[in-house]
Amino acid sequence: MAETPPALVIRKNFRRPTAEQLAAFNGVQTGFVVDAQGRRGALSHRIRPLSTAVRFCGVAITVQSLPRDNLACWAALEACRPGDVVLIAVDEYEEASVVGDVFVAMAKNNGVVACVTDGMVRDIRGINDAGIPVFGRGLSPNSPFKDGPGEIGTTITLGGVHIGSGDIILGDEDGVVVVPYANIDQVISQLTEIKAKEALMEAGAKRGDKTPSWLQQALADKGVRYIDAQTP
Repeated sequence: MAETPPALVIRKNFRRPTAEQLAAFNGVQTGFVVDAQGRRGALSHRIRPLSTAVRFCGVAITVQSLPRDNLACWAALEACRPGDVVLIAVDEYEEASVVGDVFVAMAKNNGVVACVTDGMVRDIRGINDAGIPVFGRGLSPNSPFKDGPGEIGTTITLGGVHIGSGDIILGDEDGVVVVPYANIDQVISQLTEIKAKEALMEAGAKRGDKTPSWLQQALADKGVRYIDAQTP
């Protein structure tokens, strides 16, 4: 007789960034991180901040849950470490929430710094009281079941981006960005140059510059054909 498959598959131990690697991203704008990794890595714009708290930086712990079920989400709390970001994939299901304020508050009690889902959440007042950022597609008071199946710690696809536990996750008013574990050092090395370029352009804007310093050279290199009518 075949054994009944388990409701959950859980992987608790995975490679994690060092404290120094994580610190290199703390407080950095998501746009800078995107620029530092080939202009990609942001989740879909449909995954937006739902809470009043929005800025975070932490380590991904992934959850794959069946739509309208959150057993895996609750079990993930036992695998969380301080500084983690819980990412919950429900295949963009919008007919019911996947977590609410009690889950978010308990996640915070475990040291979680943010929760991100491609589904819905509920109890926004309580979520705001918990004080950690929550990103998702929207709000729905409809509630989930707690049956499974689900996975924790495996690779998920959320917001069009593949995410593995141990990746670095950042969020701010512009959205959420993923830095794959394997690319962390490379992105850190690019961030210094990106920050310097942005600082120069911001300084130019503040002093009244009307175009960036690089524009004329870029136009000369790329080529321009003007089609204005000639003045007789």
